[in-house]
Amino acid sequence: MTLRVLVCDDQALVRAGFAKLIEARDGLTVVGEAADGAQAVDAARRLLPDVVLMDIRMPVLDGISATSRIVAALDTRVRVLVLTTFGTDEYVADALRAGASGFLLKDAPPEQLVAAIRVVARGEAMLDPAVTRSVIKAAVRQGAGAHSQSARLGELTERETQTLELIARGLSNTEIADRLVVSEATVKTHVGHLFMKLGARDRVQAVIFAYESGLVDLG
Repeated sequence: MTLRVLVCDDQALVRAGFAKLIEARDGLTVVGEAADGAQAVDAARRLLPDVVLMDIRMPVLDGISATSRIVAALDTRVRVLVLTTFGTDEYVADALRAGASGFLLKDAPPEQLVAAIRVVARGEAMLDPAVTRSVIKAAVRQGAGAHSQSARLGELTERETQTLELIARGLSNTEIADRLVVSEATVKTHVGHLFMKLGARDRVQAVIFAYESGLVDLG
């Protein structure tokens, strides 16, 4: 299956560069481009891409607001991958709260961008390791805190809680299965259940919840 990508950036040369890179890869195609957030929302609704590459700082409507509107309108049918640079951690944290499925540095190697598109399209999270910790800290500072999250955390079973902690520590489903000595299918079941109980749409929101609730220490 060919993954359909919408490229959103206010710089024409940047859009062209990303589009050329994506089109050169098997199984990926660019279905549209947008020069501002309003165009991005409209194009996402019309074209229903699998993944939206979203710049944060754009005219008319910023990438954070555009992400929120796309997620609200299209839910899991369209995934948003935020493109960022160093120094914008607060903005990235806002974007993740708006429903983005991950973030990647704009100067990431081409193969990392391609891999990120594929990961996000599968419904998983893509968090660039170069800035993950600072972004999570920013998200937690803006969050509701452990007290308001404790009730939802208490709804998880012991196994689901263990799974959430390992997700927050960056382990994949395969690694979690090895750690808990269970099948990968069982891990996927635990992940699905904890997402539902926490109201999380993907691993990004689950990770933020794990830190906000105090389940995982920022230290």
